[in-house]
Amino acid sequence: MPFLPLRSVGIPSETSAVYSEWLAWLSEELDSEQCDRNELCQRILTNIYFPHLSDAQIQNDDTHFLPVALAQMNPENVTLEPEYYQDIDLERYTPRKPLLWLWEMFDRSYLGENVELGIRFRRILAGHVFGRCGANFKAFPHVRLSFGYNLDVGDNVVIHRHVLLDDRGGIEIGDGSSVSDFANVYSHTHDIADGRIVETPKTVIGRGARITYHATILAGVHVADDSMVGAGAILTKSTEPHCVYAGIPAKKVKKKPDQDSSQPAPPTLDALADEI
Repeated sequence: MPFLPLRSVGIPSETSAVYSEWLAWLSEELDSEQCDRNELCQRILTNIYFPHLSDAQIQNDDTHFLPVALAQMNPENVTLEPEYYQDIDLERYTPRKPLLWLWEMFDRSYLGENVELGIRFRRILAGHVFGRCGANFKAFPHVRLSFGYNLDVGDNVVIHRHVLLDDRGGIEIGDGSSVSDFANVYSHTHDIADGRIVETPKTVIGRGARITYHATILAGVHVADDSMVGAGAILTKSTEPHCVYAGIPAKKVKKKPDQDSSQPAPPTLDALADEI
């Protein structure tokens, strides 16, 4: 196979400066003890979705819909599924909810598919949402979280498009791991006879592990260091280090070659590295 690391993609320096200025402002706002996160979220989302809306347009709306649409800009007017879970820790969730809503609504907007801006934006939010977020975190569009505060994420972790991280019982993701598009990682499970009986075992993705396209990791599983879960697999049991698992249910299909015996790839620059 050809060696194809990501290439760097430049944007105009003026645009980069505009992005940096806005992101620096956002980071400063979130770091402030006086920050009202609900108000901040409402202000940003209103500017994204209704930048030119006037009071006169709202008053003349004979469909009565504009007030409903505008209400969605304030996370206090919105309920999210995890709020209905009995085991929610409201003391931890409440300050994170505005940022979870801001994250989701940013991704649904015309800004969400901009890789350069989006990764830098989500990186800032992750630092305030996750229980722990390591350096150089990358999340692509439409990643969905549950509580957020039960995520323990190491350095250089990559989460690709349309991934579900159900951290209800806790998810730990080790340094250098990646989760590919449309994968699902769960940390809660329901009783077969009564769905109201819920277990919440912690799920662990080890250092350097790879969860590939459309794979599902069930609650309580430990994906061992440097192991790989194949495309479309459903992992129901913990893995062994340095092994590849595939199928439904996933089973060990091979061991990865020893790094000493395989040809090491040369180091390459990270095109989307954290600036800090």
